[in-house]
Amino acid sequence: MTGGAGRADASGDRSVAAGGGIGRVNTGDFVTQVENATLLPPEALTVSPAGLVHLPERTQLFVGRARELALLDEGVGIQVLCGLGGIGKSTLAARWAADRVADHTVVWWITAETPAELDAGLADLARAMQPGVVGVLPEDALRERALQWLATHDDWLLVLDNVSAPADLRPLLARVGNGRIVVTSRRASGWQDVARTVVLDVLGPEEAAELFTGVCASDDGLGPLCAELGHLPLALKQAAAYCAEAGITPRTYQGLLAEYPGEMFAATAEGGEAARTLARVWQVTLDRLTDTPRAALVLRIIAWWAPEGIPRRLLDPLGTPLEVTEAVRRLAAHSMITLRGGELSVHRLVQAVVRADPAEATATARELAMSLLHTRMSQSEVGEDRHVPVHVEVLAGHSDPADDNEEAAWLYLLAGASLGVFTAINRALPLFQRALFSLRRIHGADHPRTLGALQTLALTVDMADSGSRVAAELLEECVAGHVRVLGPDDPRTLSTRGHLARVLRTSEPARADALLQENVEHCHRVLGPTHSQTISARYDLLLGIASGAGAAVTALEALVADAERSSPEDPFLRDNIKRSLIMRLSEAGDFERALALTVEAIEDSRRRYGDEDSRTLLSRVVEVNIFQVSGQTERARALKAVLLEDCLRAVGECELTGLVRGMEL
Repeated sequence: MTGGAGRADASGDRSVAAGGGIGRVNTGDFVTQVENATLLPPEALTVSPAGLVHLPERTQLFVGRARELALLDEGVGIQVLCGLGGIGKSTLAARWAADRVADHTVVWWITAETPAELDAGLADLARAMQPGVVGVLPEDALRERALQWLATHDDWLLVLDNVSAPADLRPLLARVGNGRIVVTSRRASGWQDVARTVVLDVLGPEEAAELFTGVCASDDGLGPLCAELGHLPLALKQAAAYCAEAGITPRTYQGLLAEYPGEMFAATAEGGEAARTLARVWQVTLDRLTDTPRAALVLRIIAWWAPEGIPRRLLDPLGTPLEVTEAVRRLAAHSMITLRGGELSVHRLVQAVVRADPAEATATARELAMSLLHTRMSQSEVGEDRHVPVHVEVLAGHSDPADDNEEAAWLYLLAGASLGVFTAINRALPLFQRALFSLRRIHGADHPRTLGALQTLALTVDMADSGSRVAAELLEECVAGHVRVLGPDDPRTLSTRGHLARVLRTSEPARADALLQENVEHCHRVLGPTHSQTISARYDLLLGIASGAGAAVTALEALVADAERSSPEDPFLRDNIKRSLIMRLSEAGDFERALALTVEAIEDSRRRYGDEDSRTLLSRVVEVNIFQVSGQTERARALKAVLLEDCLRAVGECELTGLVRGMEL
């Protein structure tokens, strides 16, 4: 440039000299707006990227992740590591990038939670490549310089950490595309048009233990603590650092976690990053979801349930179909939950952190969680949905019995009954005990509902241990309460007396027979001969009478017919009597008829309850037994193998599955 007082000279390729005022400069490398021209010597524009590395120190404590590292190695262009906050995305990215430094001229890490942070990171890259422009060019010019260099080279690697949304990367991706970009993000969706995703899961048990002992050598109670922390890397590091600094064992830490969850989830070792605690990491995500209020509500509710197998339909009452769908969609998009078909799952530590929140909304969410389960169980036939009782069990474990209301007590009774149908008797017992405790506190010992819960508990104890003295004592208390409150002839009193007599058969047979005979007479007089309870009393008496096979078969056939006429809409009594009839026919050697009745019972149960209901499965157990005792062992073995698979799929490991597995053929 020449000219009068504004004269300025420039030399060197693409150097600029300006005198006086100038508004726009174009060197071919960048375009920028300036108010006053500045003389830039050629050396200020020298780009020296070779060997330029900027990575966080997050790679020393690293375990596992062989699959994910291999996927990164196989990828090209852009890849996204996504998953729950604290699952180790940034650590994995840093480790992989550190091992690839020799393969790239530039390896640069940018924290890119917002577009402004991304721009700042690009400007920092330009400063590192061109130290001569530091303090001379404005931020936008530096960012532009970095973009131009990235666009014209291909031997670089960028790691963009904690990106909030795919849209934040569009300006960058529109300009560059020849190098490698690894993105970490809690966003699990929306990347289909941008990059291939690699979804991170928690560590395995052995890897979790290795990560913990890399910080704290103590292994007392290490396995249970790792399981309690859900094998989540951030939680493991946080716990290990705390244990090492406090000089406590994993077992002690787990005890503190149980007693002071809110404080422990927020605790960090001295000098640690306060923002990297569990309580803070997930709060960032929740803050992003404030424009979808039901998202936080859904998370607060499912925090009280089991972490897996949460039916989406349980959330239907929370809003319109669109509102609930949007809440679920956004939680899944931000990796707070996982969707599998019609079910949700959530990491157990997310649940624990949410439950530990002292906010009043937490108590409200617990009540909503209980109400939703109660509504579902009240509207369903007992045994229809095996998932719901599991969530009731977990809810009971997370809540204080002193806070139970009547709705809670009934919920525990319904769930226990459902578990009993699945023959998970030992799991049903604590729920029945909880219900009885709460009803006694709410209504007193003599209230009919309390007595009903007492009888249910007694019968379940007897199912778990036939002829149990504890069951007999509970039923004695129940009979006395019914007589005192309802009178000796009330149907509920008669029913309980019959149950007591049946339980006493082993320990006090003479008393049991007298009670059974008395019960039949009472039922005939009070209820009439065709009442279902009278038929049930006759059946109980028949089972206690020693008689020949032929006479027993004839009597049972009559009872089956009477039960069918008495209550055709409720086949429970008829089915019980029919099973006894099948057993007596089998004992008498009439296998053909026993098998025909069994096949009939199986088909009837399938029509009423479905293939996977425990009542159908129990009928199939009888079928296997008949083939066995009739000498058709190979047929029995084949049926058992199929039945065991069906039991595992339908009801999982429980008493019924154990019964099938233990059948010796």
